[in-house]
Amino acid sequence: MLKEKVKIKYLYHSGFQVEINDTALIFDYIQGPVDLGGKNILVFVSHSHPDHYNKEIFAWRNQNPGIKYFLADEIPVKQPAQDIYSLAPYEEVQAGNIKVKTYGSTDLGVSFLVQVRQINIFHAGDFNWWYWYGETPEAIAEAERLFKQEIAKIKGEIIDIAFFPVDQRLEHNYCVGADYFITELNPKYLVPMHFGDCAETPQKYAAKMKNSATKIIPLNTPGQEKVVILNS
Repeated sequence: MLKEKVKIKYLYHSGFQVEINDTALIFDYIQGPVDLGGKNILVFVSHSHPDHYNKEIFAWRNQNPGIKYFLADEIPVKQPAQDIYSLAPYEEVQAGNIKVKTYGSTDLGVSFLVQVRQINIFHAGDFNWWYWYGETPEAIAEAERLFKQEIAKIKGEIIDIAFFPVDQRLEHNYCVGADYFITELNPKYLVPMHFGDCAETPQKYAAKMKNSATKIIPLNTPGQEKVVILNS
């Protein structure tokens, strides 16, 4: 069994760069300090909301001509390109030795499960239990049903590192989705995201989950990094 070093860098909001050996995965970039040199770069965009998608990513081809893009199929692509994969939920593609699977969302677009050197990375995009305070009982019940239905589809996957929303706009419900995700899917690590400028939220959640078997990695400053060692 080999040990793999995984370097996680927080970019902003739901944006992260994940480096494993000679491969770098960039998820839902809108701003922040990316490193585009000397790596096999794969860029993932879960959906077209402006807090998850910045068209600037396509200019990165000038710095790294071998870059590849994996986009939710609701994101318009002006013309077909060999470096762009347009993916609906529940698709699977192989790009070299990288396996990419998509799952659904409870909002727009897709969530991603990416396997690199036997390490499995899940990025939720806007997939969450959107339990909004003040909604009607019917809307609250439907949000719960849709979320748990999607979790059931993911169940059985091995997840080493999950990037998942902890959105303070949900007030006291900010972590119901993350809690359920951990209970049902047992990721080794969970990295809170989708907290915008509420920089205290990841630490708040890490403190709440300090006794969990899933380790919480609270990153909240653009450029902040964490290295974890995983068995592959």
